[in-house]
Amino acid sequence: MKRERLTQIVLVIVGLVDVSMIYFLYLDLRHTSWLLVQKNECDPMFLSFFIPVGVFLLIAARRPSEHRSMIALAAWWNISHGTVMAIQTVEARLHGVHRHFSDVIVFIVIGTVLLALLPAKQEPFVPGVA
Repeated sequence: MKRERLTQIVLVIVGLVDVSMIYFLYLDLRHTSWLLVQKNECDPMFLSFFIPVGVFLLIAARRPSEHRSMIALAAWWNISHGTVMAIQTVEARLHGVHRHFSDVIVFIVIGTVLLALLPAKQEPFVPGVA
């Protein structure tokens, strides 16, 4: 029971952080700053992925064992995102652009923790079979 409670707490924290990205998405879209100031059309699209994932993680927090696939998806999404960012960070440094690894570590840790807390796969219940 402790593990399930820990899973619920982690899902709520990660879900709320992901949903909070709506604020940064708003800032990017407000007055077209993504185009005129940042000159980065990928940022709003990237941020928009966090919001629905956060919503579904919050839903999964109520009964994690029933939402195993969603938790696994969020875990692997964070790990793959962190891996791509790690490659970009190394490439940036090779070209003389300084970029911190802190966000890379955060995404990989989130994904690893979600995988570690992934509820066990439940066998389907078949009525009438002993």
